[in-house]
Amino acid sequence: MNNSSLDSPSGPFPEGWNYEATVKKVEEIMARIEAGELELSEVFDQFAAAVEYLRQCETFLAQRQKQVDLLIETLTDESES
Repeated sequence: MNNSSLDSPSGPFPEGWNYEATVKKVEEIMARIEAGELELSEVFDQFAAAVEYLRQCETFLAQRQKQVDLLIETLTDESES
């Protein structure tokens, strides 16, 4: 998937950001927390990182939903003409 549209300076995503890779990071963090591999201070730091990754994913999905909605609206408008 090409994420070049996410590379705009005003976007909330770091350069090279990828949805699937970010979800994988969250899964890895949660697995380490659940396995008890981390010290307590690391648990809080890693959990905070996971929350930030999830916010990025939520923003990404919301943007894509808006794009889909606009495309559907455009198609609907064209078919009604």
